Amino acid sequence: MPGNCDAATRQTLAGAGKGGDPTPCAPAAHDPANTRPTKASSAGGRTEGSTDGSADREAPAYVLSRRVVTLFAVACGAAVANVYFAQPLLVTMGDDLAMSPALVGSVVTLTHVGYGLGLFLLVPLGDIADRRRLIVVQLLLLVGALAVIATAPTAAVLLAGMAATGLLAVVTQTMVAFAASLAPPAGRGRVVGLVTSGVVVGILLARTASGVLADLAGWRSVYVASASLTALLALVLHRVLPRHVAARASTLGYGRLLRSTVTLFARERLLRLRALFGLLVFASFSTLWSSIALPLSEEPYAMSHSAIGALGLIGVAGALAATAAGRLNDRGLSGPTTGTALALLAVSWLPLAYTRSSLWALAVGIVLLDLAVQAVHVTNQTVIYALHPDAGSRLIGGYMVFYSIGSATGAIAATTLYAAAGWGAVCVLGAAFSCLALALWAFTRKSTQPAA
Repeated sequence: MPGNCDAATRQTLAGAGKGGDPTPCAPAAHDPANTRPTKASSAGGRTEGSTDGSADREAPAYVLSRRVVTLFAVACGAAVANVYFAQPLLVTMGDDLAMSPALVGSVVTLTHVGYGLGLFLLVPLGDIADRRRLIVVQLLLLVGALAVIATAPTAAVLLAGMAATGLLAVVTQTMVAFAASLAPPAGRGRVVGLVTSGVVVGILLARTASGVLADLAGWRSVYVASASLTALLALVLHRVLPRHVAARASTLGYGRLLRSTVTLFARERLLRLRALFGLLVFASFSTLWSSIALPLSEEPYAMSHSAIGALGLIGVAGALAATAAGRLNDRGLSGPTTGTALALLAVSWLPLAYTRSSLWALAVGIVLLDLAVQAVHVTNQTVIYALHPDAGSRLIGGYMVFYSIGSATGAIAATTLYAAAGWGAVCVLGAAFSCLALALWAFTRKSTQPAA
């Protein structure tokens, strides 16, 4: 980025193996998977590596409007919601398709396994392909997967559709990377914050929306509605988004692309630390949201599934409030923002511990927790993208693998611990994840900020 001499020096010296001696602060971009330096243009987030000037002739500089940012946020939320729609529908699905309890449980598992594979196998393609085309193709394939689920005559077909849906729902992360690449560096944090808010809102509202639709028209209507919305979004995004062809597409093969994702983690300490933050905060997030239905469905509340799902509306307030984290990052305050958010995350478990005696305490805890998780998540993505903008898809895809590991760990640990020791033990677990993240930040705070 302009003015970031240390970061530019690190990138250009890393690429000095070929092509002569780079000037440390020259405006040259470096693909971490390729040792040859390339020219770059920051207009509209496009990279320029063609020697015949074809990249210059593709299109004029693209100005990212607030309307397009909002479209990104809506599309991200709609795509990621498909991973979570099934959770309140498992019993109904099982009854309809004569599935055993163990087989019903594999519906969620296969969806998340598909999502994890997609993060590693599909998201990095955004660094070597036209991102607009990649997004549209994945959305259309996702429509097909949702149609398979909606019409599934047997359990085997349903499970195949769920796995495919998880795999293709990672288009969310391709859109986050695309939005970040189109944003000007000075406003990248704000854009990432707004788009990521759409992701969190989609996650929080997915259960509520699927429960309401299932009550009105059956569980299959959820996937019919989602397929229709996804097809509409694919059409709109195809018409609105600019072409975005990666500069090194002709020299970086698919196998080398995947290997370079691992290389990035080996090379960048800041990326590893931010990925650990992501793992811990989403373990805390999942600890709450995967187990909160258990105490609320028991006495003294005995709440219905629809009422429990409506708690996501409370979480949305915290998620939307955290968009300010993006602006703080744009002002160079990523370190204090992270520390403050992690402290709030730890504090949120105090009111959550009183869930059995006060719904007000639960509401306060939910808002604080979602605010904190969103603030850290936005900060993480903004900071790691700036390390190598030309490898943005690989950085974000690799980071999100840790997010998935944290989410799975929190869910499994929370439900197991609730059965063994009750809600109090779950709150201790969530607080432990949060305090561990805060301690990690305290010991590494000088290393978890981008170079000034």
